[in-house]
Amino acid sequence: MRKRDRRVRNIPVSQIIPNMITSGSIFCGVSSMIMTYRGLLIPAAVLIFFAVFFDFMDGRVARSLGGGTSFGEELDSLADVVSFGVAPAFLMYVAYIDVDGGVPGVLAASFFALCGALRLARFNVTHVPAGPFQGLPIPAGGLTLASFVIAGAPLTSLVAISVMVAVGMLMVSNVSYCNAKKLKKSNVSKVRLYGVFGFVLICFALLREKGFLAIAIMYIASGLVRFDLAAWVMTDDDPVHEKD
Repeated sequence: MRKRDRRVRNIPVSQIIPNMITSGSIFCGVSSMIMTYRGLLIPAAVLIFFAVFFDFMDGRVARSLGGGTSFGEELDSLADVVSFGVAPAFLMYVAYIDVDGGVPGVLAASFFALCGALRLARFNVTHVPAGPFQGLPIPAGGLTLASFVIAGAPLTSLVAISVMVAVGMLMVSNVSYCNAKKLKKSNVSKVRLYGVFGFVLICFALLREKGFLAIAIMYIASGLVRFDLAAWVMTDDDPVHEKD
């Protein structure tokens, strides 16, 4: 028992901090579900977007501190299931389906969450860090559902069911999606990168709250038309880009 206690006390900070950041994603996901239950749909959708920040930062912090662990990877996957699988499915169900959708509505929400979990399990055992994502990443899937709510899209229960099934199928598909994690300061074209940022800003300026949904749809479409935005932004003389 004493040895175990010493091991707990001696856990380096480099391993604790990234896991604390990951816990923030879980906090956002659970809080989103509570907000959804209370009928506060817009705040619930916004919390899913906040979860993306924690999901993005935990990996960066872990790499910068050299504290990435198997425990952290498993915790990150569990957090993603909650924040980008269960929470968005529950939000979409309450916002657009509810009792009108009957059993198909329940099955569609469950199907989306299940596909998200399967997507993460496959990612953990097959993903190549420098390569594109196989299937729609679960954060993108969760954000797509949340974007419909933020945009105030007038979906019928049937359309909402179809959206959840379609996005869920994309997550477990073999469609390739760009991986921005391979972008570095040394391998990007600043002109193209600034062009992408400018395009995103124009979308928000013109579409306002609907800008999130527009960008989510374009990202989904990029995989279907086999356009790798990350590879396009990278310079031609980058070795990773030449290999791809």
